[in-house]
Amino acid sequence: MNDTALRQTCHTILPGHRQPTPAQLFAAMSDWCQANNVTHDVYGCGALIEDFESRVAALLGYPSALFCITGTMVQATALRLACMERGSQMVALHPTAHILRHERGNHQLFDHFKALPLGDPQRPWGVADLQAVPDKLGAVLLELPMRELGGQCPSWDELAAIKDDCRTRGIHLHMDGARLWETAAGYGRDVAQIAAGFDTVYVSLYKGIGGMGGAMLAGDTVFIDRAREWFRRQGGNVYQRTPYVVAAAMQFDARLAAMPDYFRRTQWLYQQLANYPLLTPNPARPQANMLHLHLPVGRDQALGIRNRIAGEHGVWLFNGAQHAALPEHCYVELYVGDNLLHLPDDRVHEILGLWSAALAGH
Repeated sequence: MNDTALRQTCHTILPGHRQPTPAQLFAAMSDWCQANNVTHDVYGCGALIEDFESRVAALLGYPSALFCITGTMVQATALRLACMERGSQMVALHPTAHILRHERGNHQLFDHFKALPLGDPQRPWGVADLQAVPDKLGAVLLELPMRELGGQCPSWDELAAIKDDCRTRGIHLHMDGARLWETAAGYGRDVAQIAAGFDTVYVSLYKGIGGMGGAMLAGDTVFIDRAREWFRRQGGNVYQRTPYVVAAAMQFDARLAAMPDYFRRTQWLYQQLANYPLLTPNPARPQANMLHLHLPVGRDQALGIRNRIAGEHGVWLFNGAQHAALPEHCYVELYVGDNLLHLPDDRVHEILGLWSAALAGH
């Protein structure tokens, strides 16, 4: 049985949000469309999508925003255009950036830009790392929060210093904000305050928001109009985007309103993890409603424990596992969403105890 099929047999899922079946999701979308008199867009033109783009732009504090079918296309395009504007193909970004880790070299193979790794792979980069780069940079990418570091963010003062340095040196500052909505509670600021000082921001419509897919790019109107043309050139001019926009828009307000609750639940979880020393969280304190748990077993053993508990107890502990630097160690990602938010405290303790006992007896 593959992972997807095994997960579907479980009655309790620890990470992420509850996932409706296609029938449930499409029924909810139908009801929402009926209630809101939704009509299809045509190549991105229509009240539904244009209003949603304007809303996201306003929330982030930008004049304009544009829907795109994938975040991969958004980021490569934004950085390519930034480099064209600034006269340098060099983009500084963290070694764990999504572009470097998960996009199969698209930036290089399509000649979008040249990547310059910035900072230590185990820590967020800071303004000192940026100032140590002697080259003329076309752009800098900063991910907030940094997924591969368990949701870490630079301090508020460090973030301000990065913004100031890029502005002073004329470097385009782009945010990989795939999980930006999750940082507001951690920083204690609204997303417009966090985004202020970035030239462009990418946000996902399916990660924390829970839609079917799609992304938004926010920036000034001239830049967004150029991005629109480049999305078209890359095959991103989808005829009708209505399903993706509806799936995100119909739950957008509820997801944003729940983000502080997710963060509080993450803080609570950290307090409980002190009682389970074989489950070691990273970072040391929550900075968003996500974390890594470092385990004293190898990746294959961790997956075996996950699958055994799923089969015997109907509990899905985590999705993937990654090798850690130490041999016979690994780490897993835990996104705190609806599932953990609504799971009773004693049930969470029962699951953590079950998991910890399996690790101790591996």
